[in-house]
Amino acid sequence: MKEDRILKILPGSIRQIFRREELEYAYLQEIKLRAEQPLLLTYRGSERILSKQRGQPYYVTREDIREMLEYISNYSLYAYEEEMRQGFITVEGGHRIGMAGQAIVEGGKVKNLKYISSVNVRISHEILGCADAVFPYITRQKGLCHTLIVSPPGCGKTTLLRDLIRQASTGNQYIKGRSVGVVDERSEIGGCYMGVAQNHLGIRTDVLDGCPKAEGMIMLIRSMRPEILAVDEIGAAEDVHAIEYAMHCGCKMLATVHSQSVEELKKRPLFGQMIAERRFERYIVLGGGQDVGQVAGVYDERGSRIYPGEKKIPEGC
Repeated sequence: MKEDRILKILPGSIRQIFRREELEYAYLQEIKLRAEQPLLLTYRGSERILSKQRGQPYYVTREDIREMLEYISNYSLYAYEEEMRQGFITVEGGHRIGMAGQAIVEGGKVKNLKYISSVNVRISHEILGCADAVFPYITRQKGLCHTLIVSPPGCGKTTLLRDLIRQASTGNQYIKGRSVGVVDERSEIGGCYMGVAQNHLGIRTDVLDGCPKAEGMIMLIRSMRPEILAVDEIGAAEDVHAIEYAMHCGCKMLATVHSQSVEELKKRPLFGQMIAERRFERYIVLGGGQDVGQVAGVYDERGSRIYPGEKKIPEGC
């Protein structure tokens, strides 16, 4: 169960508090541990301070953080050096463990972290059917349109992407089931454990876990011949070039990107060119509401909002 996966990585003293609180894990979004500071949660969209007893806040100790890091890394932080260089580790179930402390810098680049004093657990949620509302607007003649999910952090883009993959792979009333290749660089989409996805990604999905996006897309095209390619959080130039290559090879794209809006995305040189060239046929923009995956609008390649209602994105933006 999801709660068991989360509890087993928490320090013993904090685990006891969680068990006493009887939280509904479907509404748990983040757990924040900062050395010598109160234990914080983001729960049902609001911040909450947990108490040890009689309403007194529980203060996280350095020993709590040390113990948690041992559980997360299976007692070998060295084995996770590459992931820690990015500031986080992804654990079974797709939960992302962010860390902050003193950076070890070599050659002007971060090599690792030490003296870790803050840990942030971002809970991965699987919500089957959350893509139902948008699916009619990203398909055409039983086929998928090139689709980019545009979202600020924490608005459910990975959750939505996961359900789009599941439905595109298995098939529904709008699309015949297609072979889907997923490049899961941070193990958040499939939540793979020993190479097997723990989340539901459909019956025709192949997952390349822990592989850089650009390299992984090309590998899957050559090895698995997917009809649809899915990646999360594109941003580097090599990601964009790989997407263009995949489109030329006939693959339909499902991707996500961090941004407040399509208008803001246009101002970034890499994406501005792709938008101007109408490479993506649909843009799903997520809003900042409390509901995971709350859709602010779906736009076509010309910038017209096709769900909900109709609205044109100004050409000058």
